[in-house]
Amino acid sequence: MVLQKISYDFVKGFRHVHARTSESRGNKGFHRLYSALPRLTPQEVTNVLQANEYTKEFSNSGPIKYYDSNQLASNNPMEDMRSEAQCLLTKGTLLGIFDGHGGSACAQVVSKRLFHYISACLLPPKLLEQYLNSFSTDKRLNLLETFNDKIEFVAEIRDLYQASFLNFLRDLIQSNSGKEFQMEKALKNAFLRMDSDLSNEALLQLNKKDAARTLAVAMSGTVATVAHIDGPHLHVAGVGDCKAVLGVLSEDGWVAKMMTVDHNADNRTEVERILSEHPVNEKSTVIKMERLLGQLAPFRSLGDFRYKWTKDIMNKVVVPFLGETAIPPNYHTPPYLTGNPEIKYHRLTPRDKFLILASDGLWDLISPLQAVRLVGEHMSGKVTLNPLRLPRKNMKLSDINEMLLQRKEGLKTKPLDINAATHLLRNALGGTEYGIDHAKLSQLLTLPSEVVRIFRDDITITVVYMDSEFLTYCPP
Repeated sequence: MVLQKISYDFVKGFRHVHARTSESRGNKGFHRLYSALPRLTPQEVTNVLQANEYTKEFSNSGPIKYYDSNQLASNNPMEDMRSEAQCLLTKGTLLGIFDGHGGSACAQVVSKRLFHYISACLLPPKLLEQYLNSFSTDKRLNLLETFNDKIEFVAEIRDLYQASFLNFLRDLIQSNSGKEFQMEKALKNAFLRMDSDLSNEALLQLNKKDAARTLAVAMSGTVATVAHIDGPHLHVAGVGDCKAVLGVLSEDGWVAKMMTVDHNADNRTEVERILSEHPVNEKSTVIKMERLLGQLAPFRSLGDFRYKWTKDIMNKVVVPFLGETAIPPNYHTPPYLTGNPEIKYHRLTPRDKFLILASDGLWDLISPLQAVRLVGEHMSGKVTLNPLRLPRKNMKLSDINEMLLQRKEGLKTKPLDINAATHLLRNALGGTEYGIDHAKLSQLLTLPSEVVRIFRDDITITVVYMDSEFLTYCPP
């Protein structure tokens, strides 16, 4: 995916659904309406589901053993993005899910840039200065090692983004002088400055050849969930409705510990926050039909400056490109939207087995507890199918036979997919109370592009496996 190839047909994008849709993607009438669709073979279904899967193993001793990720598109181009990276100048691993709307431009840009902003915010002052100074030498320091990164910016945009980042580094050095480090503030600073730079870049480029690109990024938007894992310390920052859920193995079975909250009309606290920020006479219009100004489903996001810029900027900047309809109805006291993330912290223990991050395309289909149980069962399937090793010497044949019988039973529940994210995809799309329904899977994967969004959204999943032994013995 290359930003240069993005279509910047603004009007088409906004006439489509700028807001994130909340239509039902249930299966009512599904078989009746689409029984004539071409049937895929089991192998063809598997090929589609496994096409974008990825696994990264970590060889060094640390809190993460490995992670599995996968994506399945509904939109064309896909509006979901994912990023994973290792911080090189500080400890820690970053993993993120970005669910775009109104086009893929904002999600692409944020997924590529936000981790650099976060990792810069984690640097102590002296190292931050050293990093900034390295830009003027032949030995530039690297902040991140990224994994499975397929996005490349065109030269002009890359230079613009680097200039913004260098300004951010200089401001960080001034603002951090003499202040005690706080992780929550660092994450919020990175999100908010990233959002601010998206706005400034669009406004500064208005009369230049890249105006269309930067405006496309600013007018589209993305929700995001980012996890930072450093030793036993897990921080999750989120805006919107991508979820992060921790799979915890308790004495009574699997528990789903939510590490994010949804910023939408289902969150009463969020509704009250927004209403409190605007005059009483706007109470009936700020949130209408469970959407911000009757249009946008998430109540926090990056980008989406048509809900943040002043009305004067909207008239001068946006209307010439998109027309009067670009200004939302009842647009009286902006900003109506924020990119300020909500942060949750959890100290990892040996009971915390994995973290699932996913866009709402997954959560439309299964609950967090269902997802945790599926991954937990997937883990058990893998353990069952490890190479057979006798636990002790001189075992009786009857004992060995009993082990082989148990292994035979385990083989019956062997997952079709080694990758846990693919396992979740398969079960979310084709799972029934009787197991995987191949016909249902085949139909959901062959829907015509003009109707596929009615039944499923883009789905992006990352499953991060913790190292229980490390968490048992790691220092606080």
